[in-house]
Amino acid sequence: MSEKFQVLIIEDDFRIADIHHQFVEKMGDFIVLEKVKTGNEALTYLQNTESMPDLILLDIYIPDVEGLDLLWELRTTFHHIDIMIVTAANDVEKVEESLRAGVFDYIIKPVDVARFEETLKRYKQQRQWIASKEVMEQRDIDFIRRGDALAPSTDNSNHNLPKGIDPLTLNEITSLLKNNEVQGVTAVELSKLIGTSRSTARRYLEYLVSVEKIRTTLKYGSVGRPERKYVLK
Repeated sequence: MSEKFQVLIIEDDFRIADIHHQFVEKMGDFIVLEKVKTGNEALTYLQNTESMPDLILLDIYIPDVEGLDLLWELRTTFHHIDIMIVTAANDVEKVEESLRAGVFDYIIKPVDVARFEETLKRYKQQRQWIASKEVMEQRDIDFIRRGDALAPSTDNSNHNLPKGIDPLTLNEITSLLKNNEVQGVTAVELSKLIGTSRSTARRYLEYLVSVEKIRTTLKYGSVGRPERKYVLK
C-alpha cells in the first residue's frame, strides 16, 4: 500500500481545522482532501467527490446537526470510511455511543499532538497489516481489536521481544517487506518509509536478522562503500 491515506476533516472552527490539517500532513503518509464546516457540506462533498476519503476526522459539535446524528449518517451511508472523533465532548453518553458506532478512536480536545500522531500511525499500521492478509484467524482479530498482539507471522509474543522493539513497528516493517513493491530495503530507505531515525530502523532490521526472518545482501552504488540491504526470506 504505497498511496497516501486520504482524510476529510469535519470541523466548524477553521483555525482548529487548519491545525488538524497540519498534524495530519506532518505524518507524511496522509493527505487532507478537504475541510468542511457543517454536516450539509460534509454530505454534499461525499456524495459528489470522485476521491473518497479513507478516514474522517469528525467533531461532534457541528452547528447544523444534533448530537451524534452526523456520525450515524456517515456510518450508515458511507460505512466503508473509517471515522475518528476529535471533539471537546467528554460526557460518557457520547463516548459510549461513538464507540458503539465503531469509531477508530476518540480524542478529546485540546488535542495532544503525540496522542494524535500515535493514532494515525496505528491506523496506518493496521490498514497495511489487514491489506497483507487473505484470511483471518482468532489471533489476527485480537491483533486488530487490541493492537497489542503480534501477527502470527512474527512467531513472537510481546513478552519475548527485547527492549526497544515495539510490536506494532515490528509488524509494520514486516508488512512492508512482504509488500511486492518493496524488494528489500536498506536502513536509510526503511527510516524514510516508517518515519524513524536510521539507527532505529537498523535496530529493527538487525533484530529480524537475528530471528532469521530476513537476510542481508550488499547493495553496490556508483561510489562509496556498499550498503547492507535487508530482504525477507
